[in-house]
Amino acid sequence: MKKVYILFLGSLMFATSCSTDIDEVPAIDASADSLTDFAGVLNAAYYYQLGAVTPTAVMGDFRADNALMFESPYTEFDEYDPGLTAMEDQFFGPFYTALYRSILSSNNVIENSDDATQIGEAKFLRGLAYFKLVQVFGDVSVILTVPDINDIPTFDLTRQSATSVYNNVIIPDLQSAISALDISNSSGRASSFAAQAILGKVYVHMGDFASAEPHLAAVVNGAAAADVSLQENYVDIFGEENDQNSEIIFAAQISSSVANEYGYSEFWEWYLGQDSKSPQPLDLDLVAAFDAVAGDIIDTEVGDLRRAVNVDEADLSSPKYPQVGGQDHDWIEMRLADAILLYAETLNENGASAESVLDLLDPIRTRAGLVALDHTVLNTQALVRQAIQDERRLELAFEGQRWFDLVRTGTVDAEMGETINPNYHLFPIPISEVLASEGVITQNAGY
Repeated sequence: MKKVYILFLGSLMFATSCSTDIDEVPAIDASADSLTDFAGVLNAAYYYQLGAVTPTAVMGDFRADNALMFESPYTEFDEYDPGLTAMEDQFFGPFYTALYRSILSSNNVIENSDDATQIGEAKFLRGLAYFKLVQVFGDVSVILTVPDINDIPTFDLTRQSATSVYNNVIIPDLQSAISALDISNSSGRASSFAAQAILGKVYVHMGDFASAEPHLAAVVNGAAAADVSLQENYVDIFGEENDQNSEIIFAAQISSSVANEYGYSEFWEWYLGQDSKSPQPLDLDLVAAFDAVAGDIIDTEVGDLRRAVNVDEADLSSPKYPQVGGQDHDWIEMRLADAILLYAETLNENGASAESVLDLLDPIRTRAGLVALDHTVLNTQALVRQAIQDERRLELAFEGQRWFDLVRTGTVDAEMGETINPNYHLFPIPISEVLASEGVITQNAGY
């Protein structure tokens, strides 16, 4: 059980206040039992989330049909067999460790702080961390306390079912955050609005559309009150100069002035083809997806305004996050267009009319330079469902979502063009965690 002990100390010892809200690496300054101000520990919980950003991007787009790897063993992302375990050190291990460090820091705040806002933010971060872990690994170990050092040898790391984690951790944490926090965010911190949006997304990923609908309705209909709105131009959502723009509901703040524990190429470098393992990462299947909407373009000389932002067909890469300012690109966890598309999907699954559902997509499509979808043609639930998924692919390309959308909608085989063993819908638990737990933490089937 040494791994828990290491993560536990690492999380709790990073506890000092920062000169700006969440800009700086939490420095080693105090032991957990001497703390009276938990602002620094909360900052640590935010900071550790950054270690999951690039692994999420690679898993979400390179595992799917948006991006490709070229050099072995990285090509395992494009194959569906046990070989993906070779990627532990660069992707699954950092992802796993970073999120559990965020969880353990959050636990410390929840258990010991007397500040209701700090506790609300910590519950948001803990719920978000467990949501990411469940999406990637399925069943996971659950730690909801700050373990006493004497309890470490007997601490229960048995993986809990994804359903249990959703119902007993993720949903209650996000509900608590909604109650504890203000509607508007400040300097990139969590808000009740962000918690509600993520909770709606959580229910969608669970397939519980009845529970998702009121939360996503509140987000879409309450956006103005939260000072959230769609950007007029799609291109103005991304890049360092557009961080924290009006469309962002929550983003992981990244700064070149802060040392990043993640020691490999960052997400923007992978997408731009800056890593030698994939110098031309663009999957031509995504190009074909943009070609498929050619008939819907308002101005044929301009085309789909998202296309040039997402794909560079000459270099076979994505310029979505420019190299200039790359180390300062925030990672978007939730933006309004995503929430609108999730809301439309939820209404469709709950039996709303095609017209009322497709009308929600009009602002997103108009911004992209596309005509509104015709509800007299897309007049069945199945047709509307496909239209929404097609829109999500183009709107959210290279935002780390594609693979997880395919898995949750049961469309992996259809979209990837092959039959894939469901074992490989999930990713491998880091072998180091299995060994450190002496087998208490088990490996996912197929690996």
